Amino acid sequence: MGKHYPTVTEEYKKAVDKAKKKLRGLIAEKNCAPLILRLAWHSAGTFDVKTRTGGPFGTIKNPVELAHAANNGLDIAVRLLEPIKEQFPILTYADFYQLAGVVAVEITGGPEVPFHPGREDKSESPPEGRLPDATKGSDHLRDVFGTMGLSDQDIVALSGGHTLGRAHKERSGFEGPWTVNPLIFDNTYFKELLSGEKECLLQLPSDKALLSDPVFRPLVEKYAADEDAYFADYSEAHRRLSELGFADA
Repeated sequence: MGKHYPTVTEEYKKAVDKAKKKLRGLIAEKNCAPLILRLAWHSAGTFDVKTRTGGPFGTIKNPVELAHAANNGLDIAVRLLEPIKEQFPILTYADFYQLAGVVAVEITGGPEVPFHPGREDKSESPPEGRLPDATKGSDHLRDVFGTMGLSDQDIVALSGGHTLGRAHKERSGFEGPWTVNPLIFDNTYFKELLSGEKECLLQLPSDKALLSDPVFRPLVEKYAADEDAYFADYSEAHRRLSELGFADA
C-alpha cells in the first residue's frame, strides 16, 4: 500500500516551517522533548488498521482521551503546545502534534524524521485500551502494534525511543530513566538493555521482553552495535507511526 500525500497550500507549508522553529525554541527551553514525543506517539498509536479508527488526527486533546490511563500527564504537553498552536490557526492539530514529535527527536540529537502535512482533524476519540501496556510481554506488543499495522522491526525501533525521558510513579506506576542522559536521543537504550539491570536505571517488563524474544533480540543487538542502522530504522518506524491512517492509497 502506497502513500498519496494531499497537496497543501504554500501558506500552509510556510506555517509548518515557522511552527517548527517555534517548537524548537519551546522544547529546548522547557526540556520537554520526552513528553512531547510521547504525546505524538500516543496520538498516533491508537490507530486500528481493520476499523480505520483512531490514529494521529488530533483527538488526543479531547478531555475524554486525555483521561485514558495510558495518557496520564499528557495534559501538560497539550497545555505547553497550545500557545504555539494558537499562532498558527491554519495548521490542524493532527499535523501540529506530529510535527512536534518530529522536532522532539531532532532537537535531542536523533535522526531526521520525514514529515508530510495534510492530516485532517477528527472529533471522535478512539476507545481506551489501544496503547501498549508496559507490564506485558512480546505477545502483547505484537498484538498492539499489529493492530496499528506495524512490524516487529517497528516495535524494536520505536522501543528505543525510551532513550528519552523517564517514567513517573504517579503516571505509570514506574519511576526512573532508562538511560543516564534522558535528554539525548541515541542508541544507549539498547546498550543498557543488553548490559543488565542497574539500580539507577529502569527496565520495564515490556523492555525485557525484547531480550527474551528470538526475533526482537537480534534487532536489539544490531541497534546497540550500530547507531547509524538504528537511526535509519527508527526514522522509518516513526514516519510510519505518525502517518497511520493518513494518505493511504
